[in-house]
Amino acid sequence: MDHTLDRHSLAQAAPTPRTDAAVSDAADPEVRAIGLDSPWRWLRMGWRDVMRSPAPSLGLGVLVAAVGMLLTTVAWKATYFAPALLGGFLLVGPFLAIALYGLAQQLEAGQPPDLRASVRGLQAHAGSIAMLGLMLALAYILWERSAAILFAFYYQGQAIKLSQLLSELMAGQYLALGLMFLASGALVAAAVFALTVVSAPLLVDRPVDVVTAAMTSLRCCRRNALPMLAWAAIIAGLTLLGFLTAMLGLIFVFPLLAHASWHAYRDMVERGN
Repeated sequence: MDHTLDRHSLAQAAPTPRTDAAVSDAADPEVRAIGLDSPWRWLRMGWRDVMRSPAPSLGLGVLVAAVGMLLTTVAWKATYFAPALLGGFLLVGPFLAIALYGLAQQLEAGQPPDLRASVRGLQAHAGSIAMLGLMLALAYILWERSAAILFAFYYQGQAIKLSQLLSELMAGQYLALGLMFLASGALVAAAVFALTVVSAPLLVDRPVDVVTAAMTSLRCCRRNALPMLAWAAIIAGLTLLGFLTAMLGLIFVFPLLAHASWHAYRDMVERGN
């Protein structure tokens, strides 16, 4: 009798096995294949979302542009920092856009856009989002220090103006320096892009850890290599356009890319159960 009761108690205490779908949703989100023209559709949908939430979206764009202007002022005096500036925006952009992912989620659900509610909603996933921020910060520090070391090697500690650097590079001087900057920056940016292209919106949308989110992002890039290359080129090109307009273009470019990135995530990652 005792043995019967023990077996009955153990059966009641044993956890109910989860289905394969539940396990997959919790640990390994499904990734879809997309078409080569998808990035352009994301841009159209992103711009539509910006127009549906102009005040909070463009407001964050103004903030990002102001930070860009401040960093440009710093770079004018610390010239080695200038090449790291563009790369820095590309590296930390996914983290800065997290609040806008919340807005995109609200619009998708048919709710009125509310930036404060979006920020409050991030608290449930604060730990994973903080880990993503730390990962991006470390990548940026790596890139910025690399820039400093390359400048120290080629200019041997000389203080130069940004205008002098640009004129020398355009004249073909220090060609090796320019190529090394491009190569090192491209490697860091490519790694960060592959790890974060969908991981930031995934962390906002679903309760997954940062490793699962990063691996999902990598699988999206592997399955959709050509569309992701096109999307990376579009992000870099529009960000450069924002820089060439004295940062004013970032007022529109930043929220556009953030909202478009949400639609990229929705296209490539199956919805959770």
